[in-house]
Amino acid sequence: MAMADDVTRVLKPPSLENLICVSLLLFRSWQKLNASIILKLILVFCWYLMHLLVCLVHIMASLKKWLLSYIISFGLLSKYQNLQLDMLNCLAVVVDSEEATDTRKIKHLLCWLLTMDIKYITLYDMQGLLKKTLGNDLMSLTKTSTRSCSVDDVKTMASVFQMEKMTVEILSLSDGKEGIAKAASFLCSKYMKDDSVSCNKSEPAFTESDVANALNAIGYCGPEPQLLLIYGPARCHLGFPPWRLTYTEIVHMGSLRFMNYGAILREIYQFSKKHQNYGT
Repeated sequence: MAMADDVTRVLKPPSLENLICVSLLLFRSWQKLNASIILKLILVFCWYLMHLLVCLVHIMASLKKWLLSYIISFGLLSKYQNLQLDMLNCLAVVVDSEEATDTRKIKHLLCWLLTMDIKYITLYDMQGLLKKTLGNDLMSLTKTSTRSCSVDDVKTMASVFQMEKMTVEILSLSDGKEGIAKAASFLCSKYMKDDSVSCNKSEPAFTESDVANALNAIGYCGPEPQLLLIYGPARCHLGFPPWRLTYTEIVHMGSLRFMNYGAILREIYQFSKKHQNYGT
């Protein structure tokens, strides 16, 4: 009899109150689940919307620069025709090694900079391809461009090419490494010599001026460029000698394939209008 009561109690259907409680719990769980899903969808939508807005702003800014560059190239803006180059004594151009093989573009770039009356140009690529290709072809460049660029009397000395109206210096990553190694060796030998004479065993304290004097003594202290233009995918100087970038403004110009005369003119003009505070 007791077993029959237990079976009856187990098989007894749940009461209405229990059903309502279970239903409420399920409904609340469903509401929380839906709320979390909706919140995630809203966050994802806001994230993609923000990225879309940033991309649109970037595209609009690029289009504005592109249109302005072509307008400048056609000479429609007179303020870009007369450049004030008092602050620009040296211009550096860093080219990605994959694009440095296009010597035709490099020659066009040199010709454009010559027409802008740039006196000193430093070309740089990491692997030294410009030294191998452009260094040998610089004489032919002056011969083919004499009429349009008025370049005569080329004298080739190592990686510095002195012309009548412009000096071109070609550097690579090995120049920076070699310069640092020779400067360190020079300072070490000088310190050891002074230490042996004075019998002083104190720790060496090298200052920035000591390193600059050492680089100057071994012939690796060239002019510091005031403006550095970078052509390639990377937005960095790609190992350009850092001791020559004390107060240099670095500008990324994009790919060398899309090099534009107006873009170069625009950046030089904007640089000429800036005021620099060097401090003490």
